[in-house]
Amino acid sequence: MNRTARIGIIGVGNCARALLEGIGYYTAHPEDETGLSHPVIGGYTPADVEPVAAWDVDADKVGRNLWDARTAGQNLDVGIPQDDLKPVGQDVTVHAAPALDGAGTKYRERITTVDDTDELPEQEAARIRAEILASGVQVLVNYLPVGSQKATEWWAQIALDTGVAFVNNIPVFIARNEEWRARFRAANLPLIGDDIKSQLGATYVHRVLARAFSDRGITLDRTYQLNVGGNMDFYNMLEADRLATKRVSKSSAVTDAYAGDLEPGNVHIGPSDYVAFLGDTKKAFIRCEGRGFAGARIDMEMQLTVPDSPNSAGIVIDAVRIAKTALDRGEAGADQWASAWLFKAPPRTVAEDSDGEARRRLDAWLNEA
Repeated sequence: MNRTARIGIIGVGNCARALLEGIGYYTAHPEDETGLSHPVIGGYTPADVEPVAAWDVDADKVGRNLWDARTAGQNLDVGIPQDDLKPVGQDVTVHAAPALDGAGTKYRERITTVDDTDELPEQEAARIRAEILASGVQVLVNYLPVGSQKATEWWAQIALDTGVAFVNNIPVFIARNEEWRARFRAANLPLIGDDIKSQLGATYVHRVLARAFSDRGITLDRTYQLNVGGNMDFYNMLEADRLATKRVSKSSAVTDAYAGDLEPGNVHIGPSDYVAFLGDTKKAFIRCEGRGFAGARIDMEMQLTVPDSPNSAGIVIDAVRIAKTALDRGEAGADQWASAWLFKAPPRTVAEDSDGEARRRLDAWLNEA
């Protein structure tokens, strides 16, 4: 029997669709390593990632098999060719999830939720714990919408209750929170997060630019990053009061990469607007203003256009395999370097380290016998 990394997916949106289709692609083309940072992790290829359970609040998705649900509701074409995929998750039924604070005002304009309460009866928690145990989930993958503080904390507790790893892809601080980290450490369970740093996304590119200013002796005075897109993530973020942790996550990811000091008023980073016709395409506009030798001005501007959801999936495919490898080895502590390499808001103890150092330490751990 082949070894697999058995995942449970919390939120079957566009990012989950890209992950599923990516697994389907690499299953159909096991020799193709295009777009993979780590073709093999702990003996697991992308084709060895097995979705075995899923939950959502959208009535259009609940009750469907996972492969069909990936195109249901408000999900968009994420740019992965559909004629070259092996379907995955066809035997997995999408279960109902608690709404809690996972479905905000803007989100509810576009979907009908199967659960409309902010509280969860214990019998529902017991049901979901039983679903996790019955399906053999080893890693829970959190794809809830931005701003889902209560729901993310609830699912993190479910992971602890059921003894599974937790990969937190959204900007709710779990891996960065010392109390949560201590609880996962005590259980020897991997906790990887927070807030996915897309494979070649605006945050990673902005970090590289900020680091270049430091490395080359240029003083960075002011910088901004403006992002627009047309998927449900951007639509949800029109609700401004859900963005507090998102702005902190993106801003700290950039400022941590710069060796000098930046006044808060000279940094503006975060989602800017929803543009429907962009679909799953994301556009980022980055500007850095600085001073070089003898105070000479240096200004830099760039635009980045990427497929938003596949850019995320290229990171998650590594995160879940790292979590499973950590489980196999009983070495949950390695997750801090995975968090620093793959996520915008890792634990503060490693956040200031360079991406290169995080990658070096992660690879050293992965290459251990």
